[in-house]
Amino acid sequence: MRAPADRRLRVAIVVASLRILGGHSVQARRLLQGWTNDPAVEAWIVPINPMPPRPLDRLLHIKYLRTLVTQLFYWPLLFREVRKADVVHVFSASYSSFLLAPLPAIVVARLFGKPVLLNYHSGEAEGHLRNSWIARTVLRRYVALNVVPSLFLKNVFSRFRMDAVVICNTVDRRDFSYRVRDLRRRPLTLLSTRNFEPVYNVACTLRAFALVQEHCPDVTLTLVGSGSQRQALETLAVSLGLQGVNFVGSVVPQEIPAYCAIADIYVQTPTTDNMPLSVLEAFASGLPVVSTAVGGVPAVLADRVHGLLAPDNDATAIAARIIELMEQPDFGQQLARPHTMPAPNTTGNASAAHGWTFIDVSRPRFAPRAAEPWKPRDRCDTGSYRSAGAHVASGMEVAHCRSAAPHCRTHPRARRCCPVEPCRHSKGPVHIRTSRQRRGD
Repeated sequence: MRAPADRRLRVAIVVASLRILGGHSVQARRLLQGWTNDPAVEAWIVPINPMPPRPLDRLLHIKYLRTLVTQLFYWPLLFREVRKADVVHVFSASYSSFLLAPLPAIVVARLFGKPVLLNYHSGEAEGHLRNSWIARTVLRRYVALNVVPSLFLKNVFSRFRMDAVVICNTVDRRDFSYRVRDLRRRPLTLLSTRNFEPVYNVACTLRAFALVQEHCPDVTLTLVGSGSQRQALETLAVSLGLQGVNFVGSVVPQEIPAYCAIADIYVQTPTTDNMPLSVLEAFASGLPVVSTAVGGVPAVLADRVHGLLAPDNDATAIAARIIELMEQPDFGQQLARPHTMPAPNTTGNASAAHGWTFIDVSRPRFAPRAAEPWKPRDRCDTGSYRSAGAHVASGMEVAHCRSAAPHCRTHPRARRCCPVEPCRHSKGPVHIRTSRQRRGD
């Protein structure tokens, strides 16, 4: 949908507020900051977890009841905010989270005839899409454009015959102080910033740390995060007889660079993951990284090039990788050097709206106003996706598909325009253009 020439494109960003700390809210805030002074875009946050008024806010501390209360306030908020937007940009996770947050936003957007851009961030995508007919149907038929942060997720989507455009997560390197670590010094500080949830398997990090402490007692571990497993993890740390474990708890995103600055090695042991923002933050800080090789992590972190990888849930292997860095400090410094980092993911600029400089989604079946006259074409036009600032996605191209056959516009199986290949049954073009392209400069 295109905004009229006399006003900015209005984008409603449906995402968790910073009360739920995670990659979605951090990336959304960075996106919003980047669009603050953009003359072509007006964007705002629509929280999936609105705060109810007192005294109902006390119910948020009661399991299950907080879900009901949140939904009672979330749906009316969607009706108020989505109707004002030209494009609805929805951040999505998987399983029950998909049903409770993105799905209502998509339903309301459809009721108002608004195109939906779904920003899917979940390392559990394959299991979710395999087991959920609802998710497959919605993503195929009712979303104008699926966007994912990694080739790993793009490949998952393709296995379910769904198209997706890759726009990587980024960090603003100005927020982080890069420095070379001297791993010869003692004591060393290990850092993990993953939340205390089963998917992040922080228990494996604790078991690995126990083995490291047997080898080198003067090593400490800082755990930044919160979650349902905190009490169980504190109990595990006591049962393992660990010393020097600091459970910091939840912190605001602005405090993460300070914890990265005082650490020496970054460690994470998730059981599944996508494109972890925490690893990019470690890269930006000059921290050598040790991680399990799960999900999309190997696509971001090549083993023995950008860091060290170990098998899933293998505390012994994780500990061995950490000890290897301690015993070979020069190797650790080599892994953390800027020129060894995967540049498209580690650079970024908040003012660039982390790559989303301009979004223009135009689909005839969604748009309440007519856009450009449709013209049959016998080829697939391509436009260059350009990220302003330090992160330039080096010629990443997004296809603007238009079917060559006029009858495809009314074909009963017509669903959506493929963003990467010519589509036989497209209902119209999907455009992603930069603000420079829109303004003609």
